[in-house]
Amino acid sequence: MMPESPQTDVVTGAFGYSGAAIARELLAAGHQVRTLTGHPGRAPAGTPIDARPLDFTDPDVLQRNLRGAHTLYNTYWVRFPHGGVTHETAVANSRVLFEAASRAGVQRVVHVSITHADAASPYPYFRGKAEVERDLTATGIPYAIARPAILFGGNGVLLNNIAWLLRHLPVFAIGGDGSYRIRPIHVDDLARLMTDLGGRDASITVDAVGPQSLTFREMVLAIRAATGSRAVIVPAPGWLLPPVAEALGVVLRDRLLTGEEYRAMADGLADSGEPPTGQVMLTDWIADNGDTLGHRYANEIDRHYR
Repeated sequence: MMPESPQTDVVTGAFGYSGAAIARELLAAGHQVRTLTGHPGRAPAGTPIDARPLDFTDPDVLQRNLRGAHTLYNTYWVRFPHGGVTHETAVANSRVLFEAASRAGVQRVVHVSITHADAASPYPYFRGKAEVERDLTATGIPYAIARPAILFGGNGVLLNNIAWLLRHLPVFAIGGDGSYRIRPIHVDDLARLMTDLGGRDASITVDAVGPQSLTFREMVLAIRAATGSRAVIVPAPGWLLPPVAEALGVVLRDRLLTGEEYRAMADGLADSGEPPTGQVMLTDWIADNGDTLGHRYANEIDRHYR
């Protein structure tokens, strides 16, 4: 009897951040991995991953590149509008992707969303994520939706750049008193959750959150201690933080923090009261990685656009 062929799964952005972690889990489980990526030229030499372009302008090619896949793991989104690509663009592109997956016969979609995704949200990011969830459910494909708030670990941007600022600036400003809570999950915990959800049958939506809920100020103080920074942590009016971040972004040719990101976090949308779906403690990880955290600035625009 001929042995069965390994299951083929598709991961969007398998050479990126969360997509790379998901791909590692799938490869370790013996699956064949294909990626749809906007940067097929970034495929490492000798990678076992089959890299194909993520081209939303040609649904037929998308369908062909999805054919034969059992599960689509979708990490595609845009953090902030840039170069004509908006959250509305990302919603429309996601719809094209899901429709192509349906026509290609994909049997399951596991999708990364956001905590508190809500079609009535005042924030375009959270509103757009809810619209993508709605479009996914409308396809009729069995699905799983994982809703993280903040990711850390690996080559993540947020904690690294907070550490970089703490290493390089004498003062670090926190919007308000920093008492708003966050519930981060390690990127590898997210990947394990995603692949577990991929192996289930029922449609399900879960918050992807770690075991700790701590205040933003507590997180910054933990990073300050772990890096040996002497920066003074000062509260700043919430309205002042986005323009200060924008000014720093001009110098760094990047977007450090958008006004929407700050206000959503201050409104508690990066927290969750759901049971933990990850195991790595944020404060333990910061303490273990303080020596290396923030030595290089991680430029988000360089990673995705330049």
